[in-house]
Amino acid sequence: MLLDPSIYRQLVSSLNYLTITWLDISFAVQQVSQFLQAPRQPHLAVVRRILRYLKSTSGRGLFFPADNSLQLTGYSDADWAGCMDTRRSVTGWCMFLGNAFISWKRKKQDQISKSSTESEYRAISSACSEIVWFQGLLRELGFP
Repeated sequence: MLLDPSIYRQLVSSLNYLTITWLDISFAVQQVSQFLQAPRQPHLAVVRRILRYLKSTSGRGLFFPADNSLQLTGYSDADWAGCMDTRRSVTGWCMFLGNAFISWKRKKQDQISKSSTESEYRAISSACSEIVWFQGLLRELGFP
């Protein structure tokens, strides 16, 4: 156990905020967030490694081309019983507007799926809900 866990909590909180724009660290930050109550030295080592990664990749970012099409495309996936602790599946999806990456989600499913088919169905359902929402938003903004 760390002598002063407040430093760990502050770092993880800051990293959690950064996941809004640094999508590639979201899984690692989610993993270290599970130990906020009683962090140990190995957990702090992982947080420091994430910080070193951010420092070394500070020049990277998302690309939004000016001549982009307005075709909405979505992809979804799930890994059946992917969480080793709870045996819950993990849903993941991402949305593109033309070539621009505009939205994503990766989350443990609320219930344990009994099959990979059920797990995939839950992921597709979540992605479809997001597509319908985006279609409504685009329509409201005046785009067909």
